[in-house]
Amino acid sequence: MQHRRLLGIALAASAILYTGQACGQSAAQTNPDAELKTGADLTRQGMLQEAIPHLLAVQQSGANKYAAAFNLGICYLGTGRYKEAILVLEKLRSSGSDTAGVENLLSQAYIGDGQMQRAVETFQQAAIKTPRDEKLYAYMADACTDHQDYAVGLKMVDQGLQQLPESARLHYERAVFLGRLDRFGDAKPEFERAAALAPGTYIAYLALVQENLYEDKYPDAIRLLREGIKAGHGDYRMLSLLGTVLMHEGASPGQPQFNEARDALEESAKERPDYSATQIALGKLYAMEGRMTDAVEHLEIGRRLEPNNPEVYANLAHAYRRLGNRDKAQQSLAQLSRLLNEKKPPAPPSIH
Repeated sequence: MQHRRLLGIALAASAILYTGQACGQSAAQTNPDAELKTGADLTRQGMLQEAIPHLLAVQQSGANKYAAAFNLGICYLGTGRYKEAILVLEKLRSSGSDTAGVENLLSQAYIGDGQMQRAVETFQQAAIKTPRDEKLYAYMADACTDHQDYAVGLKMVDQGLQQLPESARLHYERAVFLGRLDRFGDAKPEFERAAALAPGTYIAYLALVQENLYEDKYPDAIRLLREGIKAGHGDYRMLSLLGTVLMHEGASPGQPQFNEARDALEESAKERPDYSATQIALGKLYAMEGRMTDAVEHLEIGRRLEPNNPEVYANLAHAYRRLGNRDKAQQSLAQLSRLLNEKKPPAPPSIH
């Protein structure tokens, strides 16, 4: 994606500046252990961009090579810098650190870079080493979902289920892929299987919500979302979906349901600002309130995260038109027309 490439250039520049300054410091002033701790802590907190300069500083020092490279691979992967992630992780693997964890990350980087054959081959190597590692299959499923390669994702999940037939998470992932491939008749029992294997859990609520959405049972989906959030499963995805479904059901400004939707979406965006579904829904909601400047701000974030989503451009055109910016409105309509002419079928509702 273009926005990710531009982001990668900006981050690389800041990282070079940081390490350039570090080179001029004395050994006493540079503390690789402290830099590694800071970088690893930021990585765990999801602050991947901020972690990169610290991890590069550790690499510059030559200390803690494995830990620094592994965390740097995570950061490059998470910020969409797939080629850099591949370089770091391939070097790490060639040094003898060919753990399943490294190969798992490398597989995801290959998917992001469009190298599906290499991704599958590397995934298979990791699966041989840790065939019963549920996270291996789940992370690869997420990567395939992000890059809309549902057929490959389905094959990977099916391989995981051969090893872990009672995994609620993998049955849920399988149902999502089947739904994305327009095979809801096959997806429905998988959603139900996932819910039955782990009743009352986060995955169970997601599975039942998704099943209801595919069957257009929106009131039931809303009820389940509220129950799940009340039960302690109110993460950014559940909140985002609640806000989105409430809006779909006709919540309008001044209604309690509309306020509930806004609160849920704003909390979701606060928790995970790079979640495109939330940003797009929040932009639409603000437009309904007449807050066009706020609407454009969030829709533009959604556009950068999902540049091939026609819904973004339709809503941007409306918001820019209301703001009196005809040029931007026309640009949005032109991009919408290009995307629609590609005749790509819209993806079914889903959440990860």
